[in-house]
Amino acid sequence: MTLGGGKGEFAPYYISSLRHGKISQQYNAQIEGIVWKPLDAGSRFSYGFGIDLIGGYASNVEYGRYDSQTGWYKHSVNPSTGWIQQLYGEIKYRSIHIEAGLKEYESALLNQRLTSGDLIESGNARPIPQVRIGLIDFQDIPFTSGWVQIQGEVGYGKYTDFGWIENHYSYYNDAIEKGEWYNYKRCYFRTNPSKPFSITLGMQAVAQFGGTQKYYYKGELTRTQTYPVKFNTFFKMLIPTQDGGEGFYTGDHIGAWDIRTRYKLKNGDKLYAYCSWLWTDGSGIGKLNGWDGLWGLEYKAGRCGFITGALVEYFDYTNQSGPIHYAPGDHPGGTLNDHASGSDNYYNNGFHRSYANYGMSIGSPAFMAPIYNINGFPAFVANMMRGVHVGVEGSVTKSLTYRIKGGYRKAWGTGAVILPAPLHSTSVMVEGEWIVKEIPGLKVSGQMAIDRGTMPCNAFGVMATVKYDGIFNIK
Repeated sequence: MTLGGGKGEFAPYYISSLRHGKISQQYNAQIEGIVWKPLDAGSRFSYGFGIDLIGGYASNVEYGRYDSQTGWYKHSVNPSTGWIQQLYGEIKYRSIHIEAGLKEYESALLNQRLTSGDLIESGNARPIPQVRIGLIDFQDIPFTSGWVQIQGEVGYGKYTDFGWIENHYSYYNDAIEKGEWYNYKRCYFRTNPSKPFSITLGMQAVAQFGGTQKYYYKGELTRTQTYPVKFNTFFKMLIPTQDGGEGFYTGDHIGAWDIRTRYKLKNGDKLYAYCSWLWTDGSGIGKLNGWDGLWGLEYKAGRCGFITGALVEYFDYTNQSGPIHYAPGDHPGGTLNDHASGSDNYYNNGFHRSYANYGMSIGSPAFMAPIYNINGFPAFVANMMRGVHVGVEGSVTKSLTYRIKGGYRKAWGTGAVILPAPLHSTSVMVEGEWIVKEIPGLKVSGQMAIDRGTMPCNAFGVMATVKYDGIFNIK
């Protein structure tokens, strides 16, 4: 059970981020029940399942809406009083893993407890119902004598948040989408992890495709566009295919090059250096977007102590391959033959939805997501951004742990629309967790966080959680 409240229209940044979209409002009272059976990694064949239900109360926020007859007005919106957070089944045979349903995913590369967030799949938004298949873990590549390992997976799903979009949209300009599909794929390579030095590198990529877009201009519906999905469309998401439509390629493609190095000291401590380079097209894949990406250093202790982990991250998304994009193939009959591959506009797309689910960023929560646009605009308005982030955790005693996260962000708008004044935010969160030894499985935690700035607003909040984990042997 979780109780939270404070000042500001929304919960503070570090209280709401990386919680799978469970917390977003100023006041929250939730009760959550989860039953699951995990896979047995040691068995040749194993199956698992899970169901996660959430119910409670959350405060409302006033969003702007436009009516062509009466003009602008405010309307109140708040989260549902109950929903299914997870509902999935999975099987494993040898190293192959298949799962289907609603399931929470977190970063495959970064320290989920301390990072600012993965750029592609961060665990910041609510799950998307989907089917996935892949390798259960890193597997040795034949004929490499264990020196090189591979891990990867592919998934297809479909968004179910159109009701949320309808409730929060202003119906003034831009577009809203319904019935879009989601595709995720990842392939990582790793050198021998038993050696002192190991490196992991590869790529994550997602695609959003299909669905129907409704375009509005000054409150009037001007156009409806449907993107058909055929059997071969699913294969086009694996390897983007030029088709002359949808801005040259079918679907909206977003991805990142990921690199993470690890050095293990003799005392068991580990040092990491990593980077994740965001891309939306060929220019970003070719790293023609300067220093854009996430850069981090991390320390992880090999034993319990006052500091068991710490990291610092710097992120920069101000290049975006330049502000201008022009492809001659997009303008048949034109006389200009030069190609300018820029204006990447991270997490936004002119033909498909912005990269969010139920208003929250599916990628890094550092980008101010559409849920924070109280004017009802459905896209990311400040993706030209720089910032720093730090995280520290450790143990005060054997039964009392702590975690601290803090950072600064500044954004100037997008490559196409610069804001009248930059947005900025300084955020800090302190968390303590008490493990009640007298009742095995019982934990009590508290958080206090503060935001100061305009991304989206000043906020202060406290939250308390009581959690019990137990194993039920049903025979």
